[in-house]
Amino acid sequence: MATVSVSRVVPADPERVWELVGGFHALPDWMPSIQSTPLQGGMVRRLINPDGAVVVERMEEFNYAARHYTYSIVEAPFPVGGYLSNVRVYEVPGDHGATEVVWSVRFASDGEAAEAELVEVFTAAFRDGLETLHKALSA
Repeated sequence: MATVSVSRVVPADPERVWELVGGFHALPDWMPSIQSTPLQGGMVRRLINPDGAVVVERMEEFNYAARHYTYSIVEAPFPVGGYLSNVRVYEVPGDHGATEVVWSVRFASDGEAAEAELVEVFTAAFRDGLETLHKALSA
């Protein structure tokens, strides 16, 4: 199993950050590489990328009070299995105007080359998404 974890401190209080990232269908609001995330039954979303590729994800756990959710990939156009990702929002101790967002995943893939490539892809996607979130909250 491979793992990726990316974190970013953003300039907003945890409640404001959670309002933006806590919605399972809200990725297009803060992640430009996702055009839409139509929900299917409330717990399943279809991510549609600019190139038309579709990834189907399912909510596995949602904790509003603790500000985190976990989701899995049900269907993807790339070789990944056992994908389990988590988004967490933490208050930065001593600074209520700052929040740390941690986006992590563990997954399996078909072979070392595919795994290394997916580590790069997920790292870049999480980093770019959190950077865009930072910019949106800085405006």
